[in-house]
Amino acid sequence: MRVKICGITIASQAMAIAQLGATALGFICVRSSERYITPENIRVVVEQLPGAIDRIGVFANAPLEEICQTVATAQLSGVQLHGSESPEFCHQLRGALPTIEIIKALRVKTQEALNQADLYIDCVDAILLDAYDPEKLGGTGKTLDWSALKQFHPRCPWFLAGGLTPDNVQSALDLVHPNGIDLSSGVERQPGDKDLAKIARLFEKLRL
Repeated sequence: MRVKICGITIASQAMAIAQLGATALGFICVRSSERYITPENIRVVVEQLPGAIDRIGVFANAPLEEICQTVATAQLSGVQLHGSESPEFCHQLRGALPTIEIIKALRVKTQEALNQADLYIDCVDAILLDAYDPEKLGGTGKTLDWSALKQFHPRCPWFLAGGLTPDNVQSALDLVHPNGIDLSSGVERQPGDKDLAKIARLFEKLRL
């Protein structure tokens, strides 16, 4: 199972998290976010990482040109779209970045959000389910109703996000079986400052 730790801002923490077992690191490319990191600073971080780890930039309603430029500058291997990007936009992005992984995040407020997953199957590599918050796009600490996701079986890989912590991750995985999990606020001391002890405990729980 893929394990993505999102909201990375500190280079030394990125290396430590990779060594603990993360398969992907997420970098917030949304300027209004308290976890925002510039493309140039992302590049400083990723140049120190082992080649096997995925480097995902998180965007929200950004122009195509901005995403492409950030991918090039920051040396990203993937893009996560966390806004209201349409399937048509995802197709355009796929054409512009044919070798880059594309993940479409859906903020789940109602069953309708889950139904939208089918619209993106042909233009993205994976779906990510996050909790809905009217004020924030992500990193809210809110959990999803995992029992409502038992019948969620999209025709592509998917990540479970939304309020996951070392203490509740096993409860979530007992109910649903995603291809990956995504954690941010649940392994932080404060936004952008990861708690390596919590991340170590997360991987201990996943190995049990």
